[in-house]
Amino acid sequence: MNIHILDKAEEDLVEGVEFYEAQQSGLGSYFRDSLYSDIDSLRLYAGIHRVAHGSYHRALSKRFPFAIYYNVSDDTVLVHAVLDCRRDPTWIRKRLEEE
Repeated sequence: MNIHILDKAEEDLVEGVEFYEAQQSGLGSYFRDSLYSDIDSLRLYAGIHRVAHGSYHRALSKRFPFAIYYNVSDDTVLVHAVLDCRRDPTWIRKRLEEE
C-alpha cells in the first residue's frame, strides 16, 4: 500500500512541529517522528478506522491529541489532513470540506 501525504496535510504537520517545538526544545521533532510513524502504520491498517466527516477515515495518533484524516483509493492511502483534536469541531469540519 502506498501513502501520499497531500500538501495541506504536510502544512498541518509543520504547524504541529512548530507548536510543540515552541513548548519544549526537541518536542517538535518527537511530534514529527510520532506522527509519521502513525501515518506509516496506515500501510497495514488503512481502512479499518471509523469514517468521520464525509468519506474520510480518522486514525488517532498514539502519542499526541491529533487525528489523521485519510481515504483509500485502490492501493493508495491519501492523507488529507493531520489535525489537533482539541480544535473546535466546526473548524475541523470546515477544514475537511476545503479538500
